[in-house]
Order: sequence, then C-alpha cells, then structure tokens
Amino acid sequence: MNTRRIPSRALMLAAVMLAPPLMVAPMVATPAQAFIVFDPSNYTQNVLTAARSLQQITNQITSLQNQAQMLINQARNLASLPFSSLQQLQQSVQRTQQLLNQAQNVAFDVQQIDQLFQQKYGNVSLSASDEALVADARSRWRNTVGGLQDAMRVQAGVVGNIETNRTQMSALVSSSQSATGALQATQAGNQLLALQAQQLADLTAVVAANGRAQTLTDAERAAAAEQGREQRRRFLTPGSGYQAGNAQMFNR
Repeated sequence: MNTRRIPSRALMLAAVMLAPPLMVAPMVATPAQAFIVFDPSNYTQNVLTAARSLQQITNQITSLQNQAQMLINQARNLASLPFSSLQQLQQSVQRTQQLLNQAQNVAFDVQQIDQLFQQKYGNVSLSASDEALVADARSRWRNTVGGLQDAMRVQAGVVGNIETNRTQMSALVSSSQSATGALQATQAGNQLLALQAQQLADLTAVVAANGRAQTLTDAERAAAAEQGREQRRRFLTPGSGYQAGNAQMFNR
C-alpha cells in the first residue's frame, strides 16, 4: 500500500485552522516609577544666576537711593532763606536820609551852597549898610547853629539805629548758622553785607553832617573876619564921626 507523506508545515497549518479559537488576554502597560535626577553643575549655575540678579537689584536700589538723596540735597540748596531784613534796613536808611534832607538853611545841594556862599560868605560889599552887615552876620550865625543842631540830630538817629542793627545782625547770624543749603547760606551772607552797607551809610551821614557843621563854623569865622575889617575901615574913615583923642584911665 502506497501512502503519501504530507508535509509537516501543511499539517501545522491545518491544525491551527481546525483548532477552536483562543481568548487573548489584553496586555496592560505598567507605568514606570519616576526618578528625580540631581545635576550639581546645573544647580550651581542657577545659584550663581540668582546671586547675580540679586546683586543687580541691590545696585539698582542703591542707585535710586543716591539719586533721591541728590534730589533732596538739590532741593535744600535751592531753598530760599525764610528770613529777610531788607525792610528794616531800608527803613533805617530812610530815617537817616530824612534827617539829612531836613538840613536847616544850608541844604546838601551844590547849587544852593554856591549861591548862598556867594551871597553870605563872600567878600563884604563896600556899599552895604551897617544894618545889612549885621543882618548877614546874624544869618551866618543861624546857619552855623543850625548846622550844629543838624549834626547832632543825625548822630541821634544813627545811635537809634544801633538797636535795630543789633537785632537784625543776631537774626541773620542765627539764620546763617541754621541754613540747610548753599542758597540759604549765601542769602544770609548777602543780608549781612547789606547790614554792613547800611551801617556804612549811617557813618557816612554822620561824617557829612559833622563836616557840614564844621564847614559852616569855619565859613562864619572867615566871613566875620572880613566883615570886621570892613567895619573897622568904616570906623576909622575920616568924617565917620570918630575923633581921636587922649584917653584917661583910672582917674589919673
């Protein structure tokens, strides 16, 4: 009996086809466990970056503080002095000026002085009457007395300004010492210079008034000497009524 040999591959295929279907269980993927990896090099770099950022922020804060302080200092330097002595100083100068303007008879005016000296203190007119000579002498005497009085009035006014100057000087020195900026210190210094200028003005007024009084006194003496010579000439002129004679003294 002849039997045919069936190949093994064919047998395996037939067996699979004839076998009942098998249940395939699904495969569930199991999650892998997470691991934290520490990188020292990366950590160091991050720390250095954070330190640099913090330093930059600190520098910016310091710069802003310096700018704010600079603005505060500039505001202090531009602040004006809250105290001013200008009005009081001007009032003192005005009082002294008023006393000079109230000069009697002979004012501080060049044209008036020239005219008055030509009329009252010049050469004595040979044709003037005795009454006119006496009137001129009395006028010059009044000018001299008025000049002396004016000088004393100016001196009294200047002395009265001393207390005002002392008060202003004390306030200005105090303001200068408590100045918060350069502008306040400069303004206080300028006002102290103004106070000195006012004191120099008072001193000038006293010198001018005293010089005026002394000049009027000297001018009166010079005019009196000239007038005395003229009156003596008239007295000794023949026919004036004077007759020379012997004088007897002590009944001898």
